[in-house]
Amino acid sequence: MHIDVYSDKNMKSILSTNNLKFMDVIDYPNIEIQRAKVTFISGGSGTGKSTLLKLFNGVLSPSFGTVNYLELPVEDYDAVKLRQEVLLAGQSVFLFNGDISSNYDEYCDYREIPYLAPYEKEKFLKICCLKMPLDTVCQTMSGGERQRVFISICLSLNPKVLMLDEPTAALDDATAVNLIDNIKSYCTDNDITLIVVCHNQSLAEKFADKIIVLEKNHERS
Repeated sequence: MHIDVYSDKNMKSILSTNNLKFMDVIDYPNIEIQRAKVTFISGGSGTGKSTLLKLFNGVLSPSFGTVNYLELPVEDYDAVKLRQEVLLAGQSVFLFNGDISSNYDEYCDYREIPYLAPYEKEKFLKICCLKMPLDTVCQTMSGGERQRVFISICLSLNPKVLMLDEPTAALDDATAVNLIDNIKSYCTDNDITLIVVCHNQSLAEKFADKIIVLEKNHERS
């Protein structure tokens, strides 16, 4: 039996892991993600950074140990509602055929929530350092532009936790700084916990409240 997602603002830790292993290959440390803070996760190839994000919202299941959201195991929650609350904007971008505006509407339809006004959509695009008309067809965009459109849509859905997987990989340094600065400001103002997988150490040092470095079989923070 699953329960609906709930929120308790008095909880310090919003996500945590205990003796977590995946496929008997990746052995995670015990991790705590503080509520309403910005956590950067870094580490070498094969340390399970992207996998950890998918374990956090139940897309993947551990082979051993537990992931807790608001102090309860993630498997106790309704899966759809959990992933709406703990939202992952990964390296694989999920955009529909059509223009930017219609993509916002498609995601609103899926959640059965009202459409955003054009000026609201433009606000979220601006947060993600995009200056392009709402009728721009998504299939004509570069990979980096599509990723930022998707992140802007995720922000507009107002999750409790927003997880970003390498959001700056395709960006120049100046745009990368502006993007993370804008997203952090929005999340701070709207009580959203932000988790960022990023290989850029300077960005982590500039914007993170906590940096978790995953290594083979242990973590340094």
